[in-house]
Amino acid sequence: MGLGKARVLVLFDTDGEPPASQEYKKQLESTDEAEFDVARALIAKGHQVRLFGFRDNLDQLVAGLRAEPFDVIFNLSERFRGLSALDYTVASVLEMLGLSFTGASSEGLILARDKALTKKVFAYEGIRIPRFMVCGRGGAVQRPSDLRYPLIVKPLDEDASVGIAQASVVRDDEALKERVLFVHDRFKTDAIVEEFIAGRELYIGVIGNDPPVALPPIEMVFGGESTAETRIATFKAKWSVRYRESKGIQNMIAENLSPEVRQRLADVALRAYQAAGLRDYGRIDVRLAHDDAVYVVEANPNPYLAEGEDLAWAAEEGGHLYPEFIEKIAEWAMVRGGGNR
Repeated sequence: MGLGKARVLVLFDTDGEPPASQEYKKQLESTDEAEFDVARALIAKGHQVRLFGFRDNLDQLVAGLRAEPFDVIFNLSERFRGLSALDYTVASVLEMLGLSFTGASSEGLILARDKALTKKVFAYEGIRIPRFMVCGRGGAVQRPSDLRYPLIVKPLDEDASVGIAQASVVRDDEALKERVLFVHDRFKTDAIVEEFIAGRELYIGVIGNDPPVALPPIEMVFGGESTAETRIATFKAKWSVRYRESKGIQNMIAENLSPEVRQRLADVALRAYQAAGLRDYGRIDVRLAHDDAVYVVEANPNPYLAEGEDLAWAAEEGGHLYPEFIEKIAEWAMVRGGGNR
């Protein structure tokens, strides 16, 4: 099934109140954000596109979804009421209204949000993960003897490396307790503590559903002065251009991987994608240890889709130009949902 000339609603959350007119003509002409890149790609392919932004008003969201007919929603929402932990609620609303939309279901978003729950699913499926424990708020920090230093401490339910810094890697019980308490106090959530796997930081995009396909891996490459324990994807390492430049950090298509290792990376990514309930597109973050063992660290539903960013770059490396890639995502959602009436 091809898309034909489809009516696509591009749905996204906004930092402030969205314009009452929902007019985004100026942004379409000049703004480099995922929602406008996606809209431009779909318009270039001849589709009829309407952009709709929302923040915290459920009535406004539902009214906007019902305002005009469309065939599929391109769901780029990441938050509700400014809270990333509520991203699944938007998908839930779309499901309750019986609407076709791209990306993960509400169930997939809930599973991926809880890093410990995802890891338990992976372990059940025989996918290698770092050993870990969860430190609940208000509880004592008791490290089991088989959980060996160095360890890395993260907020249990944040994404985009929020709460991850160089201080997240700890080497003794005192530092462990200090960082766990920091996560509890700063992010008001439980902490997940896992073995730090020294090795290469790789991101493997996966696209499609029946069957899904793994894309060429992207690697976060660190500058020459870094050590094994400082080569981590901190919030700054991912998002601060100045920090990345000062530390010689860059993302690149992974090189120096044997065909056998590439195949294992692809196989593991596909298994993790399906175990985590992802669909249409996703990203699996792994660590490749010195002995070429592959550890799955995280599964990311609906990763950032801006043109030129990691997933779009990997897709292009895999033979999918950006406009065609975006169109395929919308098509997969329409095939699954049969289009909206």
